[in-house]
Parts: sequence; structure tokens; C-alpha cells
Amino acid sequence: MGHIDHKAQSPTTVKCAVITVSDSRTEDTDESGRYLTSTLMENGHIVGYYRLLKNDVKAIINTLNEILIDATLQVVIFSGGTGLSHRDLTVETVTPLLEKQMPGFGELFRLLTWESIGTPSIMSRALGGVIKGKVILCLPGSLNAVKLAAEKIILPEIGHMAREAGR
Repeated sequence: MGHIDHKAQSPTTVKCAVITVSDSRTEDTDESGRYLTSTLMENGHIVGYYRLLKNDVKAIINTLNEILIDATLQVVIFSGGTGLSHRDLTVETVTPLLEKQMPGFGELFRLLTWESIGTPSIMSRALGGVIKGKVILCLPGSLNAVKLAAEKIILPEIGHMAREAGR
């Protein structure tokens, strides 16, 4: 069975968690989290969990553990904490927990970013993988980066990713 057949058998509605990791954003200024939530819902998906966290390893791990217990959540999208500063901890926190990595997610995101903004794309540490049958995606916190990932990668493949990760 090829990817076209797999996509055809994939769910059209996926239940997601959206987590923003930022020391500067508040719920009022979290444009990226708001965009992800509204875009997912506008495309027929369910956002069953939203959280805004500081760049804190324990907070990220505790939140992820809380999500992993919820059998109904299929995709977890982190926004923020993927940069190069010493406070950006999402990638370092999530990576050791991944049971499977999805390197193509980060690779494609960097290619699309390079096509959009050029060489600053080398600083992107977007990440994809699987933990306990759930798709885990880590995106930069900028609204433009989140829009790019959502429109070009996540929305076209979310059902397919959820199906494959949950098998």
C-alpha cells in the first residue's frame, strides 16, 4: 500500500494539543498559539489542550506527561523554545523522550524556511517525532514560522502522521 492509500485511510479529524513555550508571551500576546488553534479548528481538527509555558524543563516535561496520559490526543505541537539562546529548551527537553524521530519534518521545514527567508534558516531547530503513539512537533515561536509549518507541512499530513504514529 502506497502513501496515497495510507492518506486515504487517514483520519480527517485529529485531536491536538498546542503548547507555546515562551518567557515573553502571555495568553493575550500568544499569536502563534492562537493561530495554530484557530487554523487547526478551521480545518476540521480538534484542539483538546492548550497551554502557555515558560522556558522551563520541568514544566515542559510535566505538561508532556500530562498529555501522554490522554489517549484521545494524537498530535502535540510545541511553538517556541527552539532557538539558539540559552533559554531555548524545548528541543533539548523533548528529543531524549522521542521513541522515533522524524528528521524529514525538520529538514523540510528548513528547506521551506530557506526558500522564504534565506540563510537564517540554518538556525531553525524544528523537530518531529513520536512518543507513545503521538506525533510530537516542535516549531519556532514566530508567527511566520508557525504559519509556514502549518500550511505547508502539518495540515497536508496531520491525518497521515497521526495514523502512522498510532499504528
